Amino acid sequence: MTEISVDVWLYGVLARYGRDADQGSHANLMARLPTGSTVADLLAELGMPTAERGVTFINGDLSAMPGMQPDLGHVLHEADRVALFDLKSMWPFQYRDGAAMVEEMRQAASQSGHRGLHHSYTTPDAPDAESTRTE
Repeated sequence: MTEISVDVWLYGVLARYGRDADQGSHANLMARLPTGSTVADLLAELGMPTAERGVTFINGDLSAMPGMQPDLGHVLHEADRVALFDLKSMWPFQYRDGAAMVEEMRQAASQSGHRGLHHSYTTPDAPDAESTRTE
């Protein structure tokens, strides 16, 4: 079986999934995965539930954000760089529109009425989710 190496950056509280690479505020590690592995496989290897991640980039292209994670089936390749930010790390709103995206994210954003863009995010099960969510 052939493998690939993926350069993984974990930011904020997600650094804990970097185990020995955890520096407190971030972690950087090389993940060895079987060829053909996806983002979901990477998350499983890290032991990270997808719901814990916020904004995600693959090779600098947006692949996921809170409430929109279409990248789970995205196939990773040798030397890909994946950056995962925790839910408290927000990407400045003014840079979101027109950002480079992986194909799965581009399709999901074009099919959603709000294109995945919100001024604030809440979880659907929060007691006051309807009153705090802004689109």
